Amino acid sequence: MLELFLAALVTFFVVIDPPGIAPMFATMTQDMSAAWRRKMAFKSVAVATAVLLGFAFGGARLLEHLGVSLDAFRIAGGVLLFLIAVDMLFEKRTERREERAEMVAIEQASHPGRYDDISVFPLAIPLISGPGAIASVMLYFAQEEGPLERTLVLLGVGADLLLCLAAFLLAGPLTRLMGVTVAAMITRIFGILLAALAAQFVVDGVRNAFGIG
Repeated sequence: MLELFLAALVTFFVVIDPPGIAPMFATMTQDMSAAWRRKMAFKSVAVATAVLLGFAFGGARLLEHLGVSLDAFRIAGGVLLFLIAVDMLFEKRTERREERAEMVAIEQASHPGRYDDISVFPLAIPLISGPGAIASVMLYFAQEEGPLERTLVLLGVGADLLLCLAAFLLAGPLTRLMGVTVAAMITRIFGILLAALAAQFVVDGVRNAFGIG
């Protein structure tokens, strides 16, 4: 039983990759208040937990009824991640921030502390509960049908989600230590890595869907 828990823990740690997505969280929330960053951290992990639980207990049946394969889901998730990566690489988000800054300044008096809600997209979906995590939890539940075995799998997933939450909460203060140059460098580096991850999702989905060796 310990082996199953450790296997699930390691699998979802690699798939979710809390240390890897923490800098992305820091980059996406660098202009937000500390309170809003904490809200995004807790809400994104809560939404991701709900998504993974939903797919664990009903994902296979849902996709089957919709006629959607896991490979198609991988491709869709890869495309979404790639769009985020393009924004990070070419600093489109910075341009949008500058355009919103004037509007925020006007509305700040009547609506203080208003920020974009990024908890559902792109944090919870697809960065935390992406195609890899969803496919993994569905595969584990297909293989392990006993209540004890499934509980151990969920404990492994839960441990990684708590690590992800801790990584998000610790990532926030790091934004205050980064200057403009460092922030821009980190944004582009992780934009490249995210683009590669997105491309891998699409490649895996296409390869499996068409049976390419």
